[in-house]
Amino acid sequence: MAKRLKQLLATCALLALSACGGKEEAPGTITLSYASPYPPGHPFSKADIEWMKAVTEKSGGKLVIKPFWSGSLITSDQSMVEIRHGVADIGLITPIYARGGAHALRGQAGFYGGIKDLPDQVAIYKCLEAAFPVFSQELQGLHVLAVQGGNFPGVLTRHKPIEKLEDLRGLRLRAQTEALGVLRDLGADPVNMPMGEVYSALAKGVIDGVVAPVDTVHSLHFGEVASYFTGLHFDRGAYPARAMSDKAWQRLTPELRQVLKEAQPIWEAALSRQILNAEDRGMEKGKALGMRITNALPPADQERFRALYAENARRIADELSHFNVDGRPILAHAQELISARARGETPACFNSQTEQSP
Repeated sequence: MAKRLKQLLATCALLALSACGGKEEAPGTITLSYASPYPPGHPFSKADIEWMKAVTEKSGGKLVIKPFWSGSLITSDQSMVEIRHGVADIGLITPIYARGGAHALRGQAGFYGGIKDLPDQVAIYKCLEAAFPVFSQELQGLHVLAVQGGNFPGVLTRHKPIEKLEDLRGLRLRAQTEALGVLRDLGADPVNMPMGEVYSALAKGVIDGVVAPVDTVHSLHFGEVASYFTGLHFDRGAYPARAMSDKAWQRLTPELRQVLKEAQPIWEAALSRQILNAEDRGMEKGKALGMRITNALPPADQERFRALYAENARRIADELSHFNVDGRPILAHAQELISARARGETPACFNSQTEQSP
């Protein structure tokens, strides 16, 4: 990692200073770099571009964002470290893939059993972040500019349809961290890897399938290397997904910092809209490719899966103690909030988010 970081820093230094250094190019204008592992046509990137335009407009042209796409500056699994160290001023971060230093952020993504929709994912994450200082501690050196939820994953497989839970046995599946334990309980052989590596792994037969939303059939072209999709409902949470290095933040005037704060709801709304639209496009693409799509498993199987997921959440919470994190209160609070939403209630922390929004 140290060698790669040095290489990336060197690359950044060789790029135009206006892109990586936040240097004033014209009186009153600052250009900041933005890095993403995704190509510009990906739904995440479309939301990023919408945010960039809003920032420039809101700042009256004083703040310009220059993007670097397709992993040209940052990786998926080390993005938090890379942004902290100034490889780019702003970037897409993925604490759910981080190999260290983000244990609570990664673990909490598995505490959302019973969650109903994407807006609640984001709101509940923000409630947890406000209630538990460990989240901010793990984000030290970063200023979060957007929180992201996502469509509920199912299972895409190459050669074998999933018609019941027993069909998962023996399959090597890429899955997010919070799903690994559940899949092991069901006899699968799960592995964790960044999404950017999955297409190649599927194409080469390194893995038999991937736990992912149906939008990836189109957005990541998984429909080219997988023949089946099953809507096994994996509950999932939100996470801080766009951040700025503290060093870059400190270079900005209070006026420009306020612009970024006011643009956070714009970025989050754009992400939500693009993610939801991508689900429809993924379903359409899958049908056009002739994929066999199963919307859901038998109810008894899905209920058994939910029970296993809940037990796995408790296991994750307990395992956080290895990193001096008390996970049970985080899990309990997340479940309290989800239960309140199921009863039609609006938790007080939801209201405080609205009050704090610019």
